Amino acid sequence: MRKPIVMLSSTLVLLSQSVAAHELQELTVEGHFDGQPGEAVSASQGSISQAELASRPMLRTGEVLETVPGMVVTQHSGTGKANQYFLRGFNLDHGTDFRTSVDGMPVNMRTHGHGQGYTDLNFIIPELIERITYQKGPFYAEVGDFSGAGSARFIMANRPQENLIHLGLGEDQYQRFLFANTFLTDNGHWLAALEHNRYDGP
Repeated sequence: MRKPIVMLSSTLVLLSQSVAAHELQELTVEGHFDGQPGEAVSASQGSISQAELASRPMLRTGEVLETVPGMVVTQHSGTGKANQYFLRGFNLDHGTDFRTSVDGMPVNMRTHGHGQGYTDLNFIIPELIERITYQKGPFYAEVGDFSGAGSARFIMANRPQENLIHLGLGEDQYQRFLFANTFLTDNGHWLAALEHNRYDGP
């Protein structure tokens, strides 16, 4: 009867030594949605945080909308015009049927050579986006024009968590410089940001 007990105790000693030799690291898992299950009105709306945007590599500014589930952002020509958007297989052309706003300012142009609702997001600095809220489908009357397929609202950061200096270099003389800083004055906090982007590709 004593042999199994001795073997068990020696096994426990070996296990404890193995755990002590390999320190356990803390792992943080963050979910996609802020709310708890059951709080969302439907699966066709949600919110995207800056942390989620920062975790994705992006070639073009318009790709921030690819964080919206079911949305594809592409470029069928050069980088001198707005991206082409697809949502759930629906061709949105250059944003014609997808309403976009930045801090309440509508981005869709009512008249344009490419069509009503033309949406060019190239002026946005992705690092300064605090949150994107989106709604998919034509079910939201409060959104208004150009929302036949859905909408996205960009909420920009008033005070970023940290000051930014970023320099990116790549092939075909790709250059990107970003500077963002928050200044405190008697009138409050001021955010200053400068982005320079250049590409000598086709």
